[in-house]
Amino acid sequence: MERYKARTVRHPAERAERAAAPGRAAAVRRLPRPRLTGLGGGLFASAAMLLVGGFDWLLFDASLFVYGLLFLPVAAANALWVRPADLITAPITAPIAFAAGVWPVSGGSGGFAGEVMGLVSALSLHAGWLYAGTLVAALIVVVRKAVLIGRRRAPRRIA
Repeated sequence: MERYKARTVRHPAERAERAAAPGRAAAVRRLPRPRLTGLGGGLFASAAMLLVGGFDWLLFDASLFVYGLLFLPVAAANALWVRPADLITAPITAPIAFAAGVWPVSGGSGGFAGEVMGLVSALSLHAGWLYAGTLVAALIVVVRKAVLIGRRRAPRRIA
């Protein structure tokens, strides 16, 4: 039985990193390059925001300013780490993640109805952070998509 060696396909970014200076290339190669699916990106962002909400509740006495401020990098990371085929999901999952994580810091009390009212109040009063994070994710997605289209349309060199 013959054994065939599988040819490894290198990512274009890997080729560019290898062409860079040796010291910098080694440092860049050590950085993680996760590629999340649309569902994985949504789960990542929701879980991260739930953790952020819990830490905010414990450390900062449920400050919605801190929660909103920490939402921006989570939305950006989600938009940067999602696969190119699932780029459209990053701005969609950002508001879902914001809503999933705001529960610990919403300040509702008095049973189920009080919790829901606290959640709705937190979402409505701090919609600016929600819009800002969604805008950050959308801008990153638009830039990434433009770069992908530019690479596709660039003339290929003949070796």
